[in-house]
Amino acid sequence: MGYGTTLNDNVQLVQRMAGPLTRFDGSEARVLAGGSSALAVAATGDGAQVYQKEGLLVAIWGRPGFSDPRLAQLARAEGMVKTLADNWREKREKVFESLTGAFSLCILHERENEAIVAIDRMGIHPLSFQISGECLVFGSSADAIILHPQTRSEICPQGLYNYVYFHMVPGPDTIYQGQKRLLPGEYLIYRKGRAETHKYWEMRFLENEKRPFQELKQDFLDVLRSSVREAIGEEKAGAFLSGGTDSSTIAGILGEVSGEAARTYSIGFDASGYDEMEYARIAARHFSTRHKEYYVTPDDIVSAIPQVAAIFDQPFGNSSAIPAFYCARMAKEDGLSRMLGGDGGDELFGGNVRYAKQHLFSLYEQVPSALRKGVVEPLVFGVPGGAALPLVRKARSYIEQASIAMPARTETYNLLERYGHGEVFTQEFLATVNAGYPASLLNEIYHQTNANSLINRMLAFDRKFTLADNDLPKVAKTCELAGMDVAFPLISDEITAFSLRLEPQLKLKGTKLRYFFKEALRGFLPEEIITKQKHGFGLPFGVWLQHHKPLQALAADSLSDLKSRNIIRADFIDKLLGQHLDEHAGYHGTMVWVLMMLEQWYRQRGTHGQ
Repeated sequence: MGYGTTLNDNVQLVQRMAGPLTRFDGSEARVLAGGSSALAVAATGDGAQVYQKEGLLVAIWGRPGFSDPRLAQLARAEGMVKTLADNWREKREKVFESLTGAFSLCILHERENEAIVAIDRMGIHPLSFQISGECLVFGSSADAIILHPQTRSEICPQGLYNYVYFHMVPGPDTIYQGQKRLLPGEYLIYRKGRAETHKYWEMRFLENEKRPFQELKQDFLDVLRSSVREAIGEEKAGAFLSGGTDSSTIAGILGEVSGEAARTYSIGFDASGYDEMEYARIAARHFSTRHKEYYVTPDDIVSAIPQVAAIFDQPFGNSSAIPAFYCARMAKEDGLSRMLGGDGGDELFGGNVRYAKQHLFSLYEQVPSALRKGVVEPLVFGVPGGAALPLVRKARSYIEQASIAMPARTETYNLLERYGHGEVFTQEFLATVNAGYPASLLNEIYHQTNANSLINRMLAFDRKFTLADNDLPKVAKTCELAGMDVAFPLISDEITAFSLRLEPQLKLKGTKLRYFFKEALRGFLPEEIITKQKHGFGLPFGVWLQHHKPLQALAADSLSDLKSRNIIRADFIDKLLGQHLDEHAGYHGTMVWVLMMLEQWYRQRGTHGQ
């Protein structure tokens, strides 16, 4: 999508920009124009709803709705996009507050010479933008934006550093110089050559609202059913099934609301400690789903790596993209058009292991400072030879980590922090970046939330870094690669609103993860799944890398070429592939994957240098 100045120029331009976005069968690229200016639209999957009248052009992508009953009724009668256009004239940006669902949109007001773009509350539909002279270029993919003749396509060194730190490039930044992207719940107004971003929605927690458990449970089951029903829409839908709480819940509800056996898909690995197919089968039997499974092999990884690297418009280092792709591909072969992902349940209801871990560390903060500094720490750290005593060593480690302020404490196991950036990056590269930027970004996002409780502050934090920056693009892009649409019912606006009103201790009760979610679904989910240890779609890349020759060759070849880019130190790469992998293949294999996918991303785009 782009906002330009002449219709003919934009029509030709959009035809070039739209090419990278027409990824799979059924996609459509369209050009929408109005008067002396034009809005270029490159759409996939759902396409766009468009309204144009009296110098106002409005386009919406995705599956939006209105929370306001009056507006919802008007949208049903007159159309979503016309209702938005009419209310924009009256309410301007205030109308965004009533928007629900997964969407991105743009409003082009020719008389006012302004353009407005926005994305949904959870960041399901991403949108990047770049200002070039007096032109605002925007789109769902950086691949389209960089084809605009006035935009820059230079790789941003800071974006590269951020990628190695986070294993993705977190918003609002991108991998390209001068290009940004909207954060969840944001809109941008471009007027008279200036752009301003604002929030129209953010997570506001009501932490003291107490309601009877049975009432909460019934409301929760109701919003679960309505969210899954809405996510299915008119499509032939199936569900990812990892055997975890979220995917099992989606599978069960899908069968219930559709009135037929749900189609479910699972991925396994023939590697000790990485396979949880047993739990997927328990859920499939329990809900009588039409279940299919596939065991990913090292050869599959070698085959998929270039494809996965190519589908992302910036480097992406989450290895679980591979199993997500093979799951979606199975569903495509079965003739389905949409997959339902269980992403977001952990980040709304307190399901990540780190939440319990950080709760334990936070207990130390409640000890009076005088007692900590005057008694506990001198005693623990003053024990002669304490480092050799297991209990003392654990106590020291606990105190050291608990003494680090949030959110820096969440990064104590960060790979780049462990290695040291001076050991990983070349000095020439480091001279071009701010090594402290990731920490400052984490700190900024963490302290934006209005929550008082630790668990809710972490949930708001993860809405951006875990969901919008990582899990959602992972699933959306790999489904796109497989030719599938995807929906995420567990982060519907209804369920999100429910979670914001849930008491903090019902999300994390002591160290019991997602306490309410599990108790509310007890009797619906198999007991084995409610009580299982959290696992997920892990990929045994490091383990297989030790023995599989083609995988070794691909990794070694990729990292060898990466050396020539003068980003990563050659001696670090040699040490990583040699000593570090031998020491702990699973742990250090993650960094091999991250660097390999960086080089593969470069290769797939024919990008040279930094």
